[in-house]
Amino acid sequence: MATVELRFSALPEHVRTARLVAAAVARRAGVDEAVLDEVRLAVGEACTRAVGLHQTGGITAPVKVSLIEEEKQFSIEVGDEAPRSAPGDRAPGSGEGVDVEADEDEMGLAVISGLVDDVEVSAGEHGGLIRMTWPTTPATATLP
Repeated sequence: MATVELRFSALPEHVRTARLVAAAVARRAGVDEAVLDEVRLAVGEACTRAVGLHQTGGITAPVKVSLIEEEKQFSIEVGDEAPRSAPGDRAPGSGEGVDVEADEDEMGLAVISGLVDDVEVSAGEHGGLIRMTWPTTPATATLP
């Protein structure tokens, strides 16, 4: 199992770099060319979400992206350190601004779910993780 790890400051300008790295590693891992745009978009959405959670929460820790090549599948994990009890939960008595942020968070998760067939979202007091998985095809050797 080969893994590439990327950590970046929670700044929007770094999301593009994460997208480009994810697409390059996905291509090398054997993800179908027709799906690479979906990989880029899903990673961009997940990273943008993590950056937003870090900025809103005043978290200075980096956003973490793991690109994991396994037999017959390729996974990308985007982790944040924004504490919460569960995806989509809203604090009781939260104000209007919190509701707007929660709605944007849910919209981001809906976009990711629309792009990726196999997605898992987890969250807890130490942060959240989005794991997205795509099938790969083994590289075939070409004979001269």
